[in-house]
Amino acid sequence: MKKETKKRIQKVLKISKTAFHWGFIPLIIYLGLKQGGEPGMPEPTLLR
Repeated sequence: MKKETKKRIQKVLKISKTAFHWGFIPLIIYLGLKQGGEPGMPEPTLLR
């Protein structure tokens, strides 16, 4: 593999890792708020 290709792959992996680290918890919180708890329960909001 060429040196340039390795550098490009490393850069993409580094960016992906950073995006995953910063985006995982907000994604889980968003999905929890969007889907809600059990059926019949009021939808949670950020103000409650």
